[in-house]
Amino acid sequence: MIKLDKVSKKFGTGVFALSEINLNVDKQEFVFLVGPTGSGKTTIFRLITRELLPTEGVIIVNDWNIGKLPKQKIPHLRKKVGVVFQDLKLLLDRTIFENIALPLEIVGKKEEEIKRKVEEVLTQVGLIEHKDKFPIQLSGGEMQRAAIARALVLSPEILLADEPTGNLDIETSWEIVKILSDINAKGTTIIMATHNTDIVSKLSKRVVKLEKGRIVKDEKKKSEEKKEQESAERPKETK
Repeated sequence: MIKLDKVSKKFGTGVFALSEINLNVDKQEFVFLVGPTGSGKTTIFRLITRELLPTEGVIIVNDWNIGKLPKQKIPHLRKKVGVVFQDLKLLLDRTIFENIALPLEIVGKKEEEIKRKVEEVLTQVGLIEHKDKFPIQLSGGEMQRAAIARALVLSPEILLADEPTGNLDIETSWEIVKILSDINAKGTTIIMATHNTDIVSKLSKRVVKLEKGRIVKDEKKKSEEKKEQESAERPKETK
């Protein structure tokens, strides 16, 4: 699904944002990307969506080699990879319905399909009753739900969530993680960048930790490892 092979990213200042990153994410995985500010989490997201190109190394998303992807194919990639941005990027002069409809309008969907799909994702994130409100009329958690809905509206195979609980209280943060977990359970691969150690420690998900542009830890929770070990040790049936 996603593979980074010895990927480095050096900016014009001479600073390496990433150094020789090796990362494989399988289809339908849910991965927490953790680490302090400046450790390279957002850079990884920008490389996956081809907002940036790697200085060295190879990035594969599905069957696409991101470094060699022609410019005309970039929109096709971004239909498959939804992004929940850290600053949300909701348009303040449009209603929630209009914000979420915009990606569908850009790709030329018909009005009937746009209405059906927008209402479907708004229902999924629990915002259907707020569809005619403007972002400024919503709470922080509701705006985050709207951003998730917009990222989902093109039915992406991969969802990148950049600090989706960053400015939310504990209860609302768990509500957002529950939505993301439900999306993952329906088959969408999710990578969530976060500083929320409470959420990371309590969920049995894979955790990839970055420090100064390098992966310093890549682990599955013990419960997952135990299940895999038990499965491997279970005697095979003989006919």
